[in-house]
Amino acid sequence: MSIYDLVHETMLSVTTNKVRSFLTVLGIVVGIASVILMVAIGQGSQATITNSIKAAGSNLLVVTPGGRSAGAFGGGGGGFGGSNSGAKLTQADVNLISQLPGVAHIAANSTSREALSVPGANVNISVTGVGDGYQTVKAIETSTGVFVTPEDIRGGTKVVVLGPTAVTDLFPAGTDPLGQKIRIKGILFTVVGVTKSKGGSSFMNADEVAYIPLTTLQRYLTGSDAISTINVEATTAEGMTSLQNDITTTLLAAHHITDTTKADFSVLSQSDILSTASTITGTFTLLLAAISGISLVVGGIGIMNMMLTTVTERTREIGLRKAIGARPVDITSQFLAEAITLCLIGGVIGISLGWGLSALITATGVLTTEVSLGAVGIAVGVCAGIGIVFGYYPARRASKLDPIEALRYQ
Repeated sequence: MSIYDLVHETMLSVTTNKVRSFLTVLGIVVGIASVILMVAIGQGSQATITNSIKAAGSNLLVVTPGGRSAGAFGGGGGGFGGSNSGAKLTQADVNLISQLPGVAHIAANSTSREALSVPGANVNISVTGVGDGYQTVKAIETSTGVFVTPEDIRGGTKVVVLGPTAVTDLFPAGTDPLGQKIRIKGILFTVVGVTKSKGGSSFMNADEVAYIPLTTLQRYLTGSDAISTINVEATTAEGMTSLQNDITTTLLAAHHITDTTKADFSVLSQSDILSTASTITGTFTLLLAAISGISLVVGGIGIMNMMLTTVTERTREIGLRKAIGARPVDITSQFLAEAITLCLIGGVIGISLGWGLSALITATGVLTTEVSLGAVGIAVGVCAGIGIVFGYYPARRASKLDPIEALRYQ
């Protein structure tokens, strides 16, 4: 059988029973689209988290309460660090660390999830109490107004600096937020600045945040002098390891701990945080892909079912072909080509659908997605593989039919 004849017969067979072919292709479309979409969500989340960590500052060490077994990693907002029972960081720890050689800047912060409200609007976001040097360590810039000043921190004033997303959520378009009064936990604060956008998604949005003086947060919101995170910027990247060891030694002595395995704090570098975050998001992406991959298997079973039905319906045709000289390899090639064609059609539509849905989700701002060419290439390979694997058995079965018995088939 020539290539032309094979292509002609394949297209004729696929288009003869349009409804059956459509339903078969639909299973592959759903499977491929879901794999593309889930991997894109996983990779987009990983990119968002990585960029957020990198944007937190350079040469950064993060000290959080609780040993490493208690929390995976400490974030810039202090929301990711776990804590052992009774574990606590205070201003005294900040003062000790600030005296170590190799410290360029140091800033403490504590975070609380609170409701911010103005007449006609309210939003529940992360409120971060910041200490001296936080703006420098975190490389935060304001688009308008000023950031929390050392005088605000010492005086415990009720001022707030909002992220651009928080401004959009609280005030009507065109409203100047500076000087506006907002309530946090029922207490009036005055808006003194708005930060420049750093981007992000709803999963981790650096723009949906409010900054107030650390002393104000401790006095009016949390009622505790505990610190969530101590951010330490090293003078050089080369000195980070040495400084990390010095901080560990200093805090162990200050907390009267002799066994390092029982440390009630963690000192993590940006590389530690990135490594942990990458491991978590990588596992998350793999899990999503595996779950959506189940639908591909179901689609493959649908291909096999359709091809077996086709073999049964075309038994007399197969017998006639073999009677006039068709070889088993010709019969096998024909049915295998039909299965692969259905898979590839479904694959092309599925890739387009998955890519389109990923772009739509990113455009809505719900999540950030990232479609990689590697994932698309794997999807194409999987499509062809499914056609071969699930199409081979029916094709082989058709090629082994006895022509005499096939011609007698009613």
